[in-house]
Amino acid sequence: MSLAKNALEQGEGILRLTPTWVPRSFCVPGRRIKLHPDDYYVLGGVRGGIDERWLSSTTPAQNGPLTGKNEGLSHIVYKDGAEEILFLLKDAIDELKGEIIGERIWEEHKSWPMYSKFFDNMGPLPHHIHHNDEYAAMTGQKGKPEAYYFPPQLNNHGGDFPYTFFGIAPGTTKAQIKECLMNFNKGDNKITNYSQAFKLEPGTGWDVPPGMLHAPGSLCTYEPQKASDIFAMYQSLVNEAIIPEELLWNGTPKDRIGDYDLLVEVIDWELNTNPNILDNHFMLPKPVYDQDWMESQGFEEKWICYRSHDYSAKELTVLPGQTVTITDNAAYGMIMMQGHGKMGVWDVETPALIRYGQLTHDEYFVSEKAAKGGVTISNPSKTDPIVMLKHFGPNNPDLKVGK
Repeated sequence: MSLAKNALEQGEGILRLTPTWVPRSFCVPGRRIKLHPDDYYVLGGVRGGIDERWLSSTTPAQNGPLTGKNEGLSHIVYKDGAEEILFLLKDAIDELKGEIIGERIWEEHKSWPMYSKFFDNMGPLPHHIHHNDEYAAMTGQKGKPEAYYFPPQLNNHGGDFPYTFFGIAPGTTKAQIKECLMNFNKGDNKITNYSQAFKLEPGTGWDVPPGMLHAPGSLCTYEPQKASDIFAMYQSLVNEAIIPEELLWNGTPKDRIGDYDLLVEVIDWELNTNPNILDNHFMLPKPVYDQDWMESQGFEEKWICYRSHDYSAKELTVLPGQTVTITDNAAYGMIMMQGHGKMGVWDVETPALIRYGQLTHDEYFVSEKAAKGGVTISNPSKTDPIVMLKHFGPNNPDLKVGK
């Protein structure tokens, strides 16, 4: 059998994944994603600090000409006797197709069309935008909706600015935004003067459709998203750091660079100037089942990202001393946030500190067949719950999209 078939059989439908670290040259790491303190700049100062960990990713990172081979792509760990063999999750899905992600998703997308990540910045990110499918296609890419959840386990401090700007203040004109963009090389282009910021709270989340300007704050963030890395930075100065002009034109076709009208056109104006951004895009966790019933069964599960058809996410808690079997009707990736125990045939544990290149037992991909058959999770601790985050692909049959 192939490596992929062997790995799927060895894990009884659950694949063990490696940590996937990604640097960003324009960010300062917040140091909350459990990477060893000596390793945040292990790739060299020119690459910037490692401030992201990508989860269940078949999407390559877009980090310019210095991007490493397979950067952003998740690897599977297959244990062959004493040897641990690594190979790409993308290659396994391309080979086994619906055996891993389910026939529904494979037939529609021919790929795993989402991934999640932790992004962990000491300061805020620039006000930026992700293109929709129409504008992303101009550079041969896909559009990118995304969602945020702020895990309490990774937010022992809020960083420098735990507030996120969303959208554009009602009454702002397109001419005012265009002027900001044309002033990109004049220091602070002051684009956030035309936006509003919201305080970020651990244990809550936000939905961010493509075409919405947003400047993520400094909480460590779990971020399910469509399988794309397209973006353009519309803010020129953040925390006294200059943003390179090339990032303003990132996602713009070469023959349209310098066309500020196109940059304004990428903005979904109605979406950005809607006065009900809080009502329409903020997400409080929602119980998956009746709360009392779940507790009587030894677990608690909540929807944490549920406003998009392109992906969804749950937070599962298995109470101390309990063994539960959890079923889902779709494949998913998962990451451990707290505790240790067993999940199917695998040991699962939450590391306190990870060296760059070290393998872990905290990240897995659950095939659709295994998810539908039920995943048994045992928590041997007398005091510590198991907490894991689960990220799903598009049109999750268990989810009713909405508020």
